Amino acid sequence: MIMILGVFVAILNETLLNVALSKIMDDIGMAPSTAQWLTTGYLLVIGVLIPVTAYLIQRFTTRRLFLAAMGLFTVGTFVSAIAPGFGMLLFGRVLQAAGTGLLFPLLTNVVFAIVSIEKRGSAMGTIGIVITFAPAIGPTLSGIIVEHFSWRVLFFGVLPIALFVIIFAYLKLKNVTETTNPKIDSMSILLSTFGFGGIVYGFSSSGEGNGGWSSNEVLIPIAIGVVSLVLFTWRQLTMSQPLLDLRTFKYNIFRVSTLIMMIVMMAMFSAMMLLPIFLQNALGYSPLEAGLVMLPGGAVMGIMSPITGRLFDKFGPKWLALIGLGLMANTLWQFAFITLSTSYSTIMIFNTLLMLGISMVMMPVMTNALNELPPPLYPHGTAIISTLQQVAGAVGTALLVSIMTSSSKRFMENTLITKDESTLQILAMIAGMKSAFLLAFGLVAIAWIASLFIKRSVPQEKEMEIKQGSAN
Repeated sequence: MIMILGVFVAILNETLLNVALSKIMDDIGMAPSTAQWLTTGYLLVIGVLIPVTAYLIQRFTTRRLFLAAMGLFTVGTFVSAIAPGFGMLLFGRVLQAAGTGLLFPLLTNVVFAIVSIEKRGSAMGTIGIVITFAPAIGPTLSGIIVEHFSWRVLFFGVLPIALFVIIFAYLKLKNVTETTNPKIDSMSILLSTFGFGGIVYGFSSSGEGNGGWSSNEVLIPIAIGVVSLVLFTWRQLTMSQPLLDLRTFKYNIFRVSTLIMMIVMMAMFSAMMLLPIFLQNALGYSPLEAGLVMLPGGAVMGIMSPITGRLFDKFGPKWLALIGLGLMANTLWQFAFITLSTSYSTIMIFNTLLMLGISMVMMPVMTNALNELPPPLYPHGTAIISTLQQVAGAVGTALLVSIMTSSSKRFMENTLITKDESTLQILAMIAGMKSAFLLAFGLVAIAWIASLFIKRSVPQEKEMEIKQGSAN
């Protein structure tokens, strides 16, 4: 529970600054393109660091790694809270991200080490409260705070909770995972950093509108990232002790499940980005009202995650995935056709249904994927899923924001409607939202088809027990 609290606070910070960026820009005095680095830099560090977690989990004890990660996060929170300017604030966010990147893979690995196979769904459902509820309530909490207090309260409010987690962990946390002494390959770390970092940076730059997809700032990092990842993959497959063991992809259920989770992450992050933009710029709602749209959905995810975990233990993942993805696809289709007359409550209901669908898919599919792996591959499977989810979130957000922007621009150029400029811009935004959500619908439809091929995985340790029993 103490690890779950630590991860909750850390993951909350991924979306906490989204609504507060305008206030921070006014206070510190920086351009939007500079301010975006506070979120882009955060995602970049996590995308770079998570692949290394498989090595760190095997090299260091649970207690030492958790305390180090929470220590980094806490120091980063304090630095951010007192930062006089952009440079120190960015440094604080980087330290926060370094701690966050270590925490979630560590927590997942601990669950698979100490929880029996029959109860893993329930345990992962509890973790699901953290990774789904925390980012969902971030914009709402941020909107409430920045409307009444300084943006620094976002960091000062988190600080005592982080310190409490460190003290409690120091007194109570025990070592539960076995440590080995794996070799560290510097070239793998370098290729991983350029690979995942280049792709996240390139797509994030596109999403921020830095010259569009044809600019060097977008194309060069993506090209470097792709080449580095190809070399990284080749190196991992030819090493006796790889940094990230890609043999996990030999397991069919793990492969399919990873694809589904990447698409779900793209849909979730893009909806969390596009809806507040639409509500504020097209319908004229305040940042607080835009943030509150997310609150019921976050609450539903928090309530449903343990329930779907228990349903997974009883029935397996297939029907949960089919129903959840079907619900997601239907909701994204509805979002594609929202208009100026669509009410605030209707948008809130649609978002809540979307989050309900996500809660039915995310943790059951992830648990089933990791269950298929042999225990030595748990740290690698966790690191791979966590990394690809972060990359998918960054790529999906950039892609859908770019689709929305280009479709809006095309509408403005081709429309024959004679209306005032502000009305035209709103209609163009609606056209852009339609294109973006239709693309998200198409991706989720692909995930729904992929979920037809999911079956309940037989955990490797259980399969070995069955074989031994047959032999006896």
